Amino acid sequence: MLNIILKQLLRAPGITPSFVLAQCPKGSFPYCSRPVNHRPLHEQDDRYGQEDQEQKKKGEAAIGSPARIQKLIASQSDSLLAKEIFDLASKQPNFRHSYATYHTLIIKLGRSRHFSHMQSILSSLKSRDYSISPSLFTHIIQIYGDANLPEKALKTFRTILEFNIKPRTKHLNSILEILVANNNFVRPAFDLFRSAHKHGVLSNTKTYNILMRAFCLNGDLSIAYTLFNEMFKRDILPDVESYRILMQGLCRKSQVNKAVDLLEDMLNKGFVPDTLSYTTLLNSLCRKKKLKEAYKLLCRMKVKGCNPDIVHYNTVILGYSKAGRAADACKVLEDMPANGCLPNLLSYQHLVGGLCNQGMYDEANKYIKVMMCKEFPPHFSVVHMLVKGFSRIGKLEEACEVVNEVLRHGNCPHSDTWAEILPRICDADDSEATGDALKQVLKVEIKPESRIVDVGVGLEEYLSRKIKARSRAR
Repeated sequence: MLNIILKQLLRAPGITPSFVLAQCPKGSFPYCSRPVNHRPLHEQDDRYGQEDQEQKKKGEAAIGSPARIQKLIASQSDSLLAKEIFDLASKQPNFRHSYATYHTLIIKLGRSRHFSHMQSILSSLKSRDYSISPSLFTHIIQIYGDANLPEKALKTFRTILEFNIKPRTKHLNSILEILVANNNFVRPAFDLFRSAHKHGVLSNTKTYNILMRAFCLNGDLSIAYTLFNEMFKRDILPDVESYRILMQGLCRKSQVNKAVDLLEDMLNKGFVPDTLSYTTLLNSLCRKKKLKEAYKLLCRMKVKGCNPDIVHYNTVILGYSKAGRAADACKVLEDMPANGCLPNLLSYQHLVGGLCNQGMYDEANKYIKVMMCKEFPPHFSVVHMLVKGFSRIGKLEEACEVVNEVLRHGNCPHSDTWAEILPRICDADDSEATGDALKQVLKVEIKPESRIVDVGVGLEEYLSRKIKARSRAR
């Protein structure tokens, strides 16, 4: 380790080899000696004495720049090596590290998870007469958060006070975020929040949002509401996120009407809800089958300054489709382009699924063709639903047409789809239709991903039955 440190020191600007030799323990370089000099001994002693003094002055001058050591430490990828350099420089007489060196080394040790060394350097910094930057503790808190050490992050708040520094609101919020990420530390986070003002730390909107979200996720909606109302009492203005957090909490508790009322209150106070707030409400309204209210909210969005996007439209389309109102879902989809939003793959799949569930197979087939034209490959489950529907109502020609269209666009029906359609074609005893179906089977069987082998057994049984039937007929 010593040799590595010496090599690093020799690379540092202004560090001379003579200085490095002067710092090495005796015996470190057994083969090194001063050059042979044939001058009289008393002259040599005088000369060596002068050289030693000059060397000492040069050494002090070389090590006398804390900025050089700081740069050397900062350049190290190995934090333990950086600490060795720090310790070596600390042993030099009349040398004092700069605060920047402490700051750099503490962060370097923390990020490499050498927490005991980091705390040791931090403790030694406490006894020094330095002006400590609050950003140092911001980094330390973040380091503990990244390491998932909420208890140590909490202790850092007290450490800041021990340095006679008033913690900032940023420190408080960072610690709270780390604490509430762990359910076991939600209560300690709340206790810290309540005691922070005793140390002159002011809360802001973000502080309340952090705690409100934590209590909403834990199901403590009453505490979240208390915090929300407390903001107004303390002249802290809530933001869009504050309202959204409460809306999400209310929707999780199935209190969608209260969430809508909160939206109205938000609009009346001049706030413009964000897209996520509307998504939350639309999802909840659709789950509660309040589709009329959901559609009205979708229409109001643009008027209130938030253009609905594909997620909002798909949420309503899915809601209508699941509720057995596929015709209304079609209307929503058809209105999308006029409102500046084009349907995507999910839009059509939700719609086709809803139409099939209601037995509207012809209409579903129309949208399947639109999907193919727009190069939106339908999911095999949607294709299966449509083919199965056509087959069971006796529209085998339409079912085959769907399969052919899917194959023509380079997609492959699921084995269950083949199992559904082939027996029905065979049972129809239409030799021409059977022949066409078998041709399709042979075409697709070439592709390994087609999984047509899965229905081979059923096809074999059918052929066996046909042969036996002909034999009996003879």
